[in-house]
Amino acid sequence: MNVMSSVMQGAWRLVLTPSLFSVARSPAPRLTCRQVRPYSSKKVKGHKKDHAKTGKQKIVKQEVEIRQRMTVAALADAMNKDFDHVLEALLNTTIDVDALEPHSVLEEKWIKEVVTRSGMKFTWAKLSEIREKPNRDVQRRPPADPALLVSRPPVVTIMGHVDHGKTTLLDSLRKSQIVATEAGGITQHIGAFLVQLPTGEKITFLDTPGHAAFSSMRARGANSTDIVILVVAADDGVMNQTVESIQHAKRAAVPIIVAVNKCDKPQADPQRVKQELLAHDIVCEELGGDIQAIHVSALKGDNLLALAEATIALAEVLELKAEPSGPMEGLVIESRTDKGKGPVTTAIVQRGALKRGCVLVAGKVWAKVRFLFDENGKEVKEVGPSAAVQVVGWKELPAAGETIIEVESEQRAREVVSWRQEQEDQQKLQEDQSAIQVKQQHHLDEYRRERAELTHLSWRKRKAALYRANKTQFSCRPSEKQQSDETNLPLVIKGDVDGSVETLINILDSYDAQQQCDLQLVHFGVGDISENDVNMAATFGGSIYGFNVKASGVIQQLAARHGVPLHLHNVIYKLIDQLKDDINAKLPPIVRHNVVGEAGVLAVFDVSVGKKKVPVAGCRVHKGQLDRKSRFKLTRGQEVLWEGSLVALKHHKDEVQTVRSGMECGLSLDSEVEFSVGDVIVCFEEQEIPQVTAWDPGF
Repeated sequence: MNVMSSVMQGAWRLVLTPSLFSVARSPAPRLTCRQVRPYSSKKVKGHKKDHAKTGKQKIVKQEVEIRQRMTVAALADAMNKDFDHVLEALLNTTIDVDALEPHSVLEEKWIKEVVTRSGMKFTWAKLSEIREKPNRDVQRRPPADPALLVSRPPVVTIMGHVDHGKTTLLDSLRKSQIVATEAGGITQHIGAFLVQLPTGEKITFLDTPGHAAFSSMRARGANSTDIVILVVAADDGVMNQTVESIQHAKRAAVPIIVAVNKCDKPQADPQRVKQELLAHDIVCEELGGDIQAIHVSALKGDNLLALAEATIALAEVLELKAEPSGPMEGLVIESRTDKGKGPVTTAIVQRGALKRGCVLVAGKVWAKVRFLFDENGKEVKEVGPSAAVQVVGWKELPAAGETIIEVESEQRAREVVSWRQEQEDQQKLQEDQSAIQVKQQHHLDEYRRERAELTHLSWRKRKAALYRANKTQFSCRPSEKQQSDETNLPLVIKGDVDGSVETLINILDSYDAQQQCDLQLVHFGVGDISENDVNMAATFGGSIYGFNVKASGVIQQLAARHGVPLHLHNVIYKLIDQLKDDINAKLPPIVRHNVVGEAGVLAVFDVSVGKKKVPVAGCRVHKGQLDRKSRFKLTRGQEVLWEGSLVALKHHKDEVQTVRSGMECGLSLDSEVEFSVGDVIVCFEEQEIPQVTAWDPGF
């Protein structure tokens, strides 16, 4: 049994190993095959990862930030697609694609549907938190303890009509010669002066311009003063700027003292002046009112002491007091740029003490005071309330009328200026956004009106039709520059002080003849004419107007080389006259027809000229004469049927040059016009008349 099992095992071994027989039988090539060794194969690191790479790659979808109530245009921008892509994505849905416009608001499900169909994924946009910055502005201090207040000199503004003697009056008070230095004999700036009377009292005077152009300066003077001295000439009476000065004083709630000037003249009538003032609610003491009226002669110096005493008496009644110590508060009366000192301001101290080295803020400008000068140009170290002083040390030029407040450090000043600038930028941004919304609404209305006639078309056909229409419109549109060259006058305005520039801009704001010539203020500033001003004017093709400023020889040569007109004046009404002349030069002339003669058509017949028949009118001249060299027009009732020249003018059979009144003639025109009995032939001459601007600045 054991032997038999051994034989069987050997047979099985032979069957399972055929290679033994192959080796023994022949040396034929050996057949090889891949051996599968599932249990002995080694696992290599990264094997599965390589296998995965050979499979399908994972697609990274673009993310789109969405939010509630998005418009079609906003969704297209967020997806970096155009308007049509959104419409295509919404095809075959329940939404009406043809009714969608760029401003149409989509529901949340349709927003998600568009993003999903576009092969993108959506994420909700995060709401940005707007943090309110703390207010870093500086304000005036609260009222001081009455126990700390002391009496201060009054600030008095001299106001009135031009050439009524305001500056002469102030000149007599301070014993100087201001009038001789004023261009054209009129004050064109606010002057601040401290006058000490023989009795020891001090008064700070502000002299405001009386010319009609300087209304803003007079208003600023009235708002920064305690008392107004209204100067009225006894020979002229109440004039336009007198009434305006009264209105400024009443608006500022400032008491008035009337100074009736020029009483030394033979034609002076002070009583008439007081009667005229009654019409403006100025009742003098002699007429039962409470307003003092002093008769003076500024030229001879008569009764000036009485005027000063009346001013001091009124100041005592008003009990003018201020805190003499502590941080300074004041007002910018005027500002200018000095070549050696830089930005300089004339300021009135209203509270506290102004010293060298202190840090000031005025509007969006700050300064560290380097020098202080009085009205005589003498350097001072410290001034108190009611003092008029020139301040040097400003980083930039502050605007006239700004409030001056002292701060503790330069860093604090920068914080205040930065805060105010940011607030102004935000306000300007809001105004711009409002203007943009108005423009957008206007364009939207036009957009809807253009599409109203195409509502029956599909959105693709509508888009194609609008494209063709706009393409034709833009190709036919003339150049804007060619349209504006004939009626444009760009301006560059420069003045010596901020108040002068303000006055000129206010005058330009009153310009109301834009339909004739469009005034464009491209640049304005304080200081002499610079190279930048010339380049700016040359770029816009404009003119430079300078008031009380200079232009060096190099600047004048540069302006001449660029063809820039340069107009420099030191009297404001002469500058405005020059501006009006330049506007008139821009306007095309008006063509006027002067009638030379008239003739009535009595008969109409045809004359053969070669193979062509020409209509001829038989006429009788009943007014003036007909001259063949002149222009003619054919009228029928009130309608002008033709205008041009004559081809032929005959008297009987003779060609003539003129036909006088009472004579008959035959005439033919240079175009085919059907005559009718009763028509009138008018002979006229064209005359070009210079056009004048309709703008009236008021002086």
